[in-house]
Amino acid sequence: MKSKILLISLFATSLALPTVGQFRLASHSLDQPIIAYQTAPDSVAYPPLFSSPDSAYLTRFREMFGLANVVASENTDLGRARAMCRWVYFRLEHDGRQTFKSTDAFDILHAAQAGESVQCVEYGLVLATALNAVGIRARPLYLKAANVQTKASAAGHALAEAWLPDQGKWVMVDAQADIIPMLGPTPLNALELQQALQAGRPELTVLSSTRAGARSYFRWVKQYLYYFDTVLDNRYGISKSSTGLMLVPSGAHKPTIFQRTTRIRNMRYTSSAATFYASPVANERIAQSGFGESQVH
Repeated sequence: MKSKILLISLFATSLALPTVGQFRLASHSLDQPIIAYQTAPDSVAYPPLFSSPDSAYLTRFREMFGLANVVASENTDLGRARAMCRWVYFRLEHDGRQTFKSTDAFDILHAAQAGESVQCVEYGLVLATALNAVGIRARPLYLKAANVQTKASAAGHALAEAWLPDQGKWVMVDAQADIIPMLGPTPLNALELQQALQAGRPELTVLSSTRAGARSYFRWVKQYLYYFDTVLDNRYGISKSSTGLMLVPSGAHKPTIFQRTTRIRNMRYTSSAATFYASPVANERIAQSGFGESQVH
């Protein structure tokens, strides 16, 4: 059976991933670039791992920073994600020229309290930790431009994606900008945002607790919506695997270098949107059964 392909043009009119056959946009012009992803899942699973919010690390994080109070008034998963996004936004100061050695959220926040600035990477790491601490599975997400290997700087952006059970989907959350992208009332993941931007969907907007500008943000972030990667082991307070998973357009080069000099290590590659955006609940069952273990460790 032929692989199912999602074809995306600059004038796409639908966000829905097809479930059968091949999806090609009728309005596509031959002189416009196409970004295509498989919609059938890979034959090999890449199950993510998450810590329980009751683990010692996440419990300490939640209690030290009073996160239960931050989300106490929210009655939806989207509301809780927005509240945590705002909380991180106001606790960190961005400076793209600074580098921070630790990936630990406690270290990042303590440094911020001492007046240190951080990059987008640290916003994503703290937000993912905070969301997991309040019971929302989350992962850091790294966006990369098509020319990630040859561009000397500013070739990527980092944020987080959260699995919202009441939405039944992954949702992109950018704490540096205090933004969750929306298509009307529906929150979007990074791939859906890519599609909507290329389609020029007029109902694109943002959910924000501040006066974040949707148009300026979308103009800026669009350049990074080509490659998407994340880590598979999202556990805290333990020694864990650094294996990542990258979503690559069908037929595109699989990058192994970031910004000319930094080698991308321990990466698995997929062109399947279904694999990259699979439910962590279903994948968690696979991880517990041991299937796909060699792909994670």
